[in-house]
Amino acid sequence: MSKLDFKVAVKQEEERLRRLHPTPSDIPGCLSLFDNYLSCSVIRSQIKSIYRYGERPECSPKFEEFKFCMTLKSLHPEERRDAWIRRRAEWWAHRRLKNSSEDIWDIREQPLQSFPQPITDEMMNTGTVD
Repeated sequence: MSKLDFKVAVKQEEERLRRLHPTPSDIPGCLSLFDNYLSCSVIRSQIKSIYRYGERPECSPKFEEFKFCMTLKSLHPEERRDAWIRRRAEWWAHRRLKNSSEDIWDIREQPLQSFPQPITDEMMNTGTVD
């Protein structure tokens, strides 16, 4: 189970996205989001997904991103950036809090002692180096 709660994860993601997209011109435009949707819907992507995963790709989230972008058109650029960052932060937070490899493997907080094992001259001479 993740040690994070949703609000903390959203806050962390917002901070990361604000650094990654410092100005309104750094967020994707509606045209690029529509292109992402179309590239998901083309036959090549459909076939590749069926081959790799046994099912068609889920393109509706990409279309929802485009529609969300269109609702932001009347906002000031900085407000548009804030709204986009908030939405993406929530998406990343949901993704981080879902099942992952961390549910199976514990993250090592301290390095292992004496790892890797130092190779000594004796080991080299006897041929016991693994």
